[in-house]
Amino acid sequence: MPDEDYCASFFHPEGVLDRLLDASGSDCNMVEFGCGYGTFTLPAAKRTRGLVTALDIEPAMVRLVAQRAKAESLSNVHAEVRDFVEHGTGLADRSQGHAMVFNLLHIEAPVALIREAFRVLQPGGVLSVIHWRSDIEGFTRFRRIFRRPTGSLRCARIGQTLDCVHRDLGLLAVRHTCLFTH
Repeated sequence: MPDEDYCASFFHPEGVLDRLLDASGSDCNMVEFGCGYGTFTLPAAKRTRGLVTALDIEPAMVRLVAQRAKAESLSNVHAEVRDFVEHGTGLADRSQGHAMVFNLLHIEAPVALIREAFRVLQPGGVLSVIHWRSDIEGFTRFRRIFRRPTGSLRCARIGQTLDCVHRDLGLLAVRHTCLFTH
């Protein structure tokens, strides 16, 4: 996991969540795959009355998120050590209103990850995907799997590549939001 300050320099979590979530708040449950330092988990928990499940394979990250949630009196955060690619989330089918997959498409099995995210989403739920690195091996593999005939994948076109997964799963992509381009 990169240094926290380095990671934080790439995002303004509140601004990103403003684009992805209803600013008025909601009652929906949310799950964050790979919560890391809680960069998005904690601000998301402040925007919902539902439970925010924060999953990560790194015990130190999960402890940190749990400590920060407690320090901020966020009783709606459940942080759990979980290899969700290997073992799934442990969440019920169609139980989440929002699934966040941020900076994880470089993993060994990105398609399995997206499938698990869709499995736990309730009808009308939202899957948010952000990926900011295209120079690492795993993302190169993801590009090969989902390369469009028109050429290379760019950050602004990642939503188009996810359409391939949507079609494979028989799902309809309702909206793609470009948060930034390089």
